Amino acid sequence: MDVAFLTIAELGKLYRQRELSPVEVTKALLDRIARHDAKLRSFLLVTEGVALAEAAEAERAQMAGALRGPMHGIPYALKDIIETAGIRTTGHSKLRQDYVPAADADIVTRLKAAGGVLMGKLATWEFALGGPSFDLPWPPARNPWNTDHLPGGSSSGAGASVAAGFVPGAVGTDTGGSVRGPAAFCGLAGIKPSYGRISRRGVFPNTFSMDHCGPLTRSAEDIALFLQSIAGYDPQDPGSENLPVPDYAAELAGGIKGMRLGLVEGWHTDPGAHPDLAAAIGEAVGVLRDLGAEIVPVRLSSLRDYTDCKTTISSVELYSIHEHDLKTRPQDFGRILRNRVLPGALITGQDYMAALRWRSELAREQATALQQVDAFITAGALTVADRANPEAPDRFAQTPSITMPFSVAGTPAIAIPCGFSQAERLPLSLQIAAAPFDEARVLRIAHAYQQVTTWHRRHPTLA
Repeated sequence: MDVAFLTIAELGKLYRQRELSPVEVTKALLDRIARHDAKLRSFLLVTEGVALAEAAEAERAQMAGALRGPMHGIPYALKDIIETAGIRTTGHSKLRQDYVPAADADIVTRLKAAGGVLMGKLATWEFALGGPSFDLPWPPARNPWNTDHLPGGSSSGAGASVAAGFVPGAVGTDTGGSVRGPAAFCGLAGIKPSYGRISRRGVFPNTFSMDHCGPLTRSAEDIALFLQSIAGYDPQDPGSENLPVPDYAAELAGGIKGMRLGLVEGWHTDPGAHPDLAAAIGEAVGVLRDLGAEIVPVRLSSLRDYTDCKTTISSVELYSIHEHDLKTRPQDFGRILRNRVLPGALITGQDYMAALRWRSELAREQATALQQVDAFITAGALTVADRANPEAPDRFAQTPSITMPFSVAGTPAIAIPCGFSQAERLPLSLQIAAAPFDEARVLRIAHAYQQVTTWHRRHPTLA
C-alpha cells in the first residue's frame, strides 16, 4: 500500500484494523524522503533512529490494544525553531547551527505522550522571519508542485514536506501567516489557532505577543485530530490560556446550514491579488451557499492598515530579541533577516504604544463584526507561490498581507485549498476565521466545504 498521501484519519483507521503498522508507514516515508527530498530541501535533519524507535514503541502499544489517541503511530515533523531535547535545533541560522537543546518544547512533550513519531526537523525562514534566504547554511525549501517555486514561509519545510507526502502532518508557527501561507501555496490545510491555545514554551520567539503554533495537514479533519493532541494550558507559558479544549473531531459534523458567513469586501480583490483569485473565491462562496450558509458582505479596515500595525509591533519585539547578536555578530545573520530586524531600533516607545492601541481598535472591529456573523471568509493568500529567485525584491515591502489581520486579532484562522491558477497551475486558497477560541467552528466550516470538493485530494507528482 502506498502510504504517502494517506491522511491522519485514514492511517488511524488502518492501524485500528491492523491493516498497517506504524513501523511499516515510518519506513516507507523515510524511504520516500531519502529518494526525493534532495530536490525539495524540506528537512534540515531527518531523525531516522528516533522515528524507528518511536514507531516500534507505538506498534507494540497498538498490538497490545493500548492506543493513545488520534496521533498514535502518526509520523510528523517539526519546524526547526521548536526545541527537541538532544536533537539539533537551528532556526535555519548560522547563529544556532550547532545548538542542541537540553529539553523538549511543550508541544513536543505532548506529541510524545500522544504516541507521535518524530521524523525530523524542517526548513524555515531564518528564525521564522528572514526569508526566503539564499545566504544561510542551508538552502531554502522548494515547492513540490513546481520546484522552480517556493513553498511560502516561514514554515516552508512544513508546507513542502506535507505536500510532498513525506509526513501526513507537521507543526509550524504563525506570527503573521507562517502556517497559513505555506498551506495556501502548497495546497494544504493549515491553522493558526487562537492566541494562547497552544503553548509556545521551547519555541524560539518571533513576536511574542502574536506568536502561535499550529499544524499543517491535508484536510480540516486531520487538523482537528492533530490539534486535539497539542492544544492545552501550559502554566509555564505566560501567554497560555487556561480554557477547556473541545473535542474538535466530534464537532466537525453538523454542516453549516443556517450559518451567517461574512465575506470580507475588498481584501481578496486587492490590486496585488492574482487574476484568478477572485473567481476561485467566488466559486468557494457558491459552494458554501449551496451548503446552506448565508453569505453577507463585511467591511473591515484595509489590509495595509492591519499589515502596518502588525509590522510596527513586530519590528520592536524582533529587535529586542536579536539586539545582542546584531551588535556582536551582525555578519552571521542572513541579509534578509538583518534588514527586517534593524528598523526596530528606530521605532520609539511612543510609536510602539500607538501601534498597540491601534491593534486593540482593529481587534475590536473584528469582534463587533462577529456579533453579526458566525465567521469571516476571505482568501488564504493573495498570490500563488513565488519563484525561487535570489534577486527578487523583498515581498514584505511590496504587498500587504491577507493573513495578518487575524494575527493582529489573535483569532483562529484556517487556510484550505480552493483551486489552482490557470497559468502556473499552482494552488489557490480559502481562509476562514472566527471568534477567539472558536477553532471548532472554523474547522466545521472547512470540513463541510471539503466534504463536497476535492481540491485537498490533489497531490503533486515527484519526478
